[in-house]
Amino acid sequence: MTLDRLQNGEKGIIVKVRGRGAFRKRILEMGFVRGQKVEVIKNAPFRDPVEYKIMGYNISLRRSEAGLIDVIPPWHDDVREHPHARHDPPPLKKAFRKRRHQTHLHSIEFDKTGTHRMMRQELSTRRLRHRRRVPLPDDLPDPGMPLSEKKHIKSKTINVALVGNPNSGKTTLFNFASGSRERVSNYGGVTIEAKKATFKHKGYTFDIIDLPGTYSITEYSREELFVREYILNNAPDVVINVVDATNLERNLYLTTQLIDMDIKVVIALNMYDEMENAGDVFDYTSLGKMIGIPFIPTVATNGSGVRELFDRIIDVYEDRDGMIRHIHINYGNDIEKAIEAIENTLTIKDNYPLTELVSPRYIVIKLLEKDKNTEERVFQTCQNRREIIKETQTQVEKLESSLKSDSETLITDAKYGFIAGALKETLVHGQRPEMSLSEKIDSILTHHIIGFPIFIFFMWLTFYLTFTLGEHPMNWIDAFMGHLSHFITLKMPDGVLKHLIIDGIMAGVGGVIIFLPNILILFFLISFMEDTGYMARAAFIMDKLMHKIGLHGKSFIPLIMGFGCNVPAIMATRTLESRNDRLLTMLIIPFMSCSARLPVYVLFISAFFPDYPGTMLFLIYMIGITLAITAGITLKKTLFKTEEIPFVMELPPYRMPQMRTAARHMWEKGVEYLKKIGGIILVGSIIIWFLGHFPVIDTFSRDYDGEIKHIKKTYEETMQSVKRDGIAETSSQTLQTMKTEMESGIEQIKYEKESERLTRSYIGQLGQCVEPVMRPLNFDWKMSVSILTGLAAKEVVVGTMGVLYHAEPEVGKGEKSLIHKLQTQVHTSGPLKGEKVFTPLIAFSFILFILIYFPCVGVMAAIKRESGSWKWAAFTALYTTVTAWIITFIFQRIAGLFF
Repeated sequence: MTLDRLQNGEKGIIVKVRGRGAFRKRILEMGFVRGQKVEVIKNAPFRDPVEYKIMGYNISLRRSEAGLIDVIPPWHDDVREHPHARHDPPPLKKAFRKRRHQTHLHSIEFDKTGTHRMMRQELSTRRLRHRRRVPLPDDLPDPGMPLSEKKHIKSKTINVALVGNPNSGKTTLFNFASGSRERVSNYGGVTIEAKKATFKHKGYTFDIIDLPGTYSITEYSREELFVREYILNNAPDVVINVVDATNLERNLYLTTQLIDMDIKVVIALNMYDEMENAGDVFDYTSLGKMIGIPFIPTVATNGSGVRELFDRIIDVYEDRDGMIRHIHINYGNDIEKAIEAIENTLTIKDNYPLTELVSPRYIVIKLLEKDKNTEERVFQTCQNRREIIKETQTQVEKLESSLKSDSETLITDAKYGFIAGALKETLVHGQRPEMSLSEKIDSILTHHIIGFPIFIFFMWLTFYLTFTLGEHPMNWIDAFMGHLSHFITLKMPDGVLKHLIIDGIMAGVGGVIIFLPNILILFFLISFMEDTGYMARAAFIMDKLMHKIGLHGKSFIPLIMGFGCNVPAIMATRTLESRNDRLLTMLIIPFMSCSARLPVYVLFISAFFPDYPGTMLFLIYMIGITLAITAGITLKKTLFKTEEIPFVMELPPYRMPQMRTAARHMWEKGVEYLKKIGGIILVGSIIIWFLGHFPVIDTFSRDYDGEIKHIKKTYEETMQSVKRDGIAETSSQTLQTMKTEMESGIEQIKYEKESERLTRSYIGQLGQCVEPVMRPLNFDWKMSVSILTGLAAKEVVVGTMGVLYHAEPEVGKGEKSLIHKLQTQVHTSGPLKGEKVFTPLIAFSFILFILIYFPCVGVMAAIKRESGSWKWAAFTALYTTVTAWIITFIFQRIAGLFF
């Protein structure tokens, strides 16, 4: 039977993984090998994908992929009772423990039926060479000289690379060791490029590189190939293999590949506190001596063991660590003979440029695994390339014929057999509850009926809290800016500089900075969900819907990241294996409302939808998601017609988020927002003010000043007459009414004068050029100019409106200036003269256009960088803007029939 036929709670023993290509390779490397026990946890809300437990961790597969895995029911819950299942290796003899310092290792071998058996294998050892990729000076001492004579040539700079599985805590360790503040979250794929930092420890300078998380170093995904090529091409002095102590069997698979590479490795046994809390007992010292790699227990979140880790790295670097030695994992007689035959063909003098840089044994193993990148490297570098490839094909055919399995599976099986044998001697698991805490939480949050509504509720709650919690601090900042503006008005003499500060800088920057609390709250809530591990569940819940539009469920994580900022979201598409999936995800990410658009939403919602702000904000974000799905379906059926990529994703355990981490992420985004305010928004506000202030207009179409004088004179004469003839009480009320009417008339004339001046300014002329395109959407020239300036950054839209509308007369005290002015704007000319510029319908239309149209310049640059071509960036700019215009136009015509 196949895995997809098992029901919730049922278990099976894997006997065969069918299929071929990248999926099969990945699924084998993640532990789906013959003899492993797998349990069905639950189905996603839409019945697909399905969550399974294997090797102590949870992973999700679509039913279509699970149908490629053959399983048998467990017999009395004992793997060894079935004739086709893998036999667990017998315990190592106690005598072996007394010989830890000898060069013996328990290793894997295959018998003729393909089952595993553990055997004692005498292995030769050799000192690990440190290979550099740069030419060495001629006067260096002979490499064969005693270590004591070479010590003086050691540099005090140690190059270290962090390598480990996704979500193993690499970046947390990197941050603590180096004092960096790189982004960390409780799901895989957060580190999407190499991050470098430098720090000093005990007189040594450490150049430390945080590489992307990877389950192996094959060629399944770009990050895997990147990690492998970095290690081979840059030759770090020491590689820190960060291992999740709570999931050793799966994590140590990558360790076996590093052993094959013949490099200096130190293992950071991370999350060691969680292992101890689970009651596990791990003799990591013995295992370290077995494999020639020291283990250092660490807890990266609080820094426990980090100092000891780098102390040990210094010893390893200086060749003072007695545990470091190179071993060969024995893959069994048949595979070892194949390795020897190919290695003899490879290691000739003419191939020295390759074999000196890369371990010959590692090259041969990758050739047996049919690794295309290694084949290309051999073909480009080796003189006898054809003989090597031919010998490889011969040995692969011989292995597959005799052992009745493909060579990739044989080697992967052997590695996991080696790991199982080593852990059987050194690891004792504590008593596990029938249902872990994460599984209990998941039984509710990812329930097949209520899981999706809960997800929608969490999304709504995020936006509701963003608005409601941010309202009071927003009012405080607005009041402060108002007082500051009033103070400057009183203290500064009239002139161009005063107008620049008040009408340019204060109006533009002040109009944007009041939304800082909303930005901080949104980032805090998103960070909170990421750190708990719920984001990975969101991808699990949404995979069925994502599958309908031809996207991978893992694409949902970059899309959700787009709520914070589209640029890192686009960079996060590197975690997707398919290039077409990456491109398609990039093209729809701009529909996800980034935090830069949030000030525009909050401004217009506060002005025109104050009774239900949280719901309106939620609606806007849902419209963005809907548009992304629609665009994804359309593009998948037209430009990206390719085979779908399997959904294979680890579901990390829930963890209590650290308030410090969430607060730091929130603070960093706040600082980034303030820098943008002090940079592009400030510059933009000054430019907009300049374009609106010049040229200076001396002659107007009307004598506005004369009209103001006439109104004053007329009302003053009338009021004098009332004072003379009226009764005292009636006279006072009449005079107050007349004074209000006079002020209103004067303000209206000033407003008309300022409107004419702005219309004839540089920015007015620009706006009138753009206005015909936007007129069918009922957007005036000021709105059109704001849309244009938003190309640089969406926050500039609010800054531009602050500058353009701040020039109009002040009305009523205690009002939020920009919000009040948007509510009171009227057309001063044309067929709509005297009507409101903004109605709830037009305000929502403007929000809709801002949501959809041209992403900012930073997003365009990110798309170009990740796609490798400007054509995709240009396509994104064009199709989003055209889509924005069409949808806004249709919305106005349809909604206008009802409102």
